[in-house]
Amino acid sequence: MAHIKAQLDTSSADALKTVLHAKSAFAIPKIRKVVLNMGIGKIASANVQVRDRVLEETARIISLIAGQKPAPRRAKKSIAGFKVREGEVIAYVVTFRGQRMRDFIERFFNIALPRTRDFRGISLKNVDLHGNLTIGVREHIVFTEVAGEETRQLYGMEVTIVPTTKSREKALALYRALGFPFEKEH
Repeated sequence: MAHIKAQLDTSSADALKTVLHAKSAFAIPKIRKVVLNMGIGKIASANVQVRDRVLEETARIISLIAGQKPAPRRAKKSIAGFKVREGEVIAYVVTFRGQRMRDFIERFFNIALPRTRDFRGISLKNVDLHGNLTIGVREHIVFTEVAGEETRQLYGMEVTIVPTTKSREKALALYRALGFPFEKEH
């Protein structure tokens, strides 16, 4: 997967333009943003000392992976069954745009995804009706920025790629033109 911006500026853009029957290069869908989300899940119900340590560790991990400070996401309401109180931090989110977005996509598809266990491609079911592609990563150690020996626990995260189009078919054409590794259809 060559540089994403250069790839869309060249022959892939022309091929995508003919496939989508676009009248101009501005009508071709592009990637608007990438959102990296790491929730703390079951750990939220732990005691205060463990919870604070885990929150600190997840914030450090996601900032190492992203290269920028994550934004905390707080619970909107209390849920007694999950031992979550309103206002508690339950996740960290980083949003990429522009050059950082392109760099992250290249690192994610060229380095991190091939390091995942039993990776056979991205399922087409991961693309929703609006064209958003959401990929779950079970272990944060697939990213080379994080050393596996430094962390006590494995944390999962999800990467959501949001295109400018709201059509699933146009988004799939964009992802295929960019060379995203989808599963082989049988």
